[in-house]
Amino acid sequence: MTNVLITSAGTRNKIIQYFKENNKDGKTIATDMSELAPALYEADEYYIVPRITDPNYIDIILDICKKENIDGILSLIDPELSLLAKNEDRFKEIGITIIGSSYECCELALDKMNMFNWLKNNGYNSAKSYLDKNEFYTDLDKGNISFPVFVKPYDGSASLLINKVDSKKQVDLLFEDHDGLMIQEFLNGQEIGADVYIDLISGEVVSIFTKKKILMRAGETDKSVSFKDERLFELIEKFVKEAGFRGQIDIDIFDVDGEYYISEVNPRFGGGYPHAYECGVNNMKLILNNLGGINNEKNTSYDDGVYMMKYNEIAIYKD
Repeated sequence: MTNVLITSAGTRNKIIQYFKENNKDGKTIATDMSELAPALYEADEYYIVPRITDPNYIDIILDICKKENIDGILSLIDPELSLLAKNEDRFKEIGITIIGSSYECCELALDKMNMFNWLKNNGYNSAKSYLDKNEFYTDLDKGNISFPVFVKPYDGSASLLINKVDSKKQVDLLFEDHDGLMIQEFLNGQEIGADVYIDLISGEVVSIFTKKKILMRAGETDKSVSFKDERLFELIEKFVKEAGFRGQIDIDIFDVDGEYYISEVNPRFGGGYPHAYECGVNNMKLILNNLGGINNEKNTSYDDGVYMMKYNEIAIYKD
């Protein structure tokens, strides 16, 4: 019997459902700081916990793990990934596996400027990025970059505070009103999402699913279509191995005139993962295999040309 804890469950109802479908002999436990997080009510058991910034947060999560005999834990939000990874030894002491990447990889993914520098230094195509707006203006005057560009937090998530801007005036206003911003080149091409699983035991990439994004909403994929390109698969595998990610990751990529640009990495399940699962790419099973000490075999088999279309559901809660 394998018990899994999913923290910061939020609205990721499908992730909870998929784990339950594949873990009928074990329990799927969920936590969130709000009793109005609908994914909680899909789980076998759930707990309301403090914010991840609470100094007692990790102790509370560890107590839940002990009470529920948890074997593996994963988070569904970016800021918590580093927190869990930083405390990996405390979880290991009681026999719990962090289903995710190292602290260093989580921090790399969270800091978009550091990720850009890593990609550039390792020979990958990526959108030009700037922390210093004057450096951006210099490149703008030289013709090395042009408007429009994106101005966004360098450590943001869920597409919060992202602005597409067309003038220096707009850039100046945003930098005056907000701290921690970066400027990023606008890539005029097809946006792609890649759901990738790196085996926790072997460290090998064992699952890749790619989709062309048709419609986005609040930073998540609303409509998409599956496709395959062996050249892209090879690029993803090379990148993942060199960067050192583990477990489930979500990669944003752009196809610009036939060249692939890596944009961002989320070392967790992305909002578009249900497309992969419904196409037969069952990464819950891969996770459960790893927690049971089983190495997974590589499998990138799925049909291309399959469309995903999200729609709203409701959950009712009575106090």
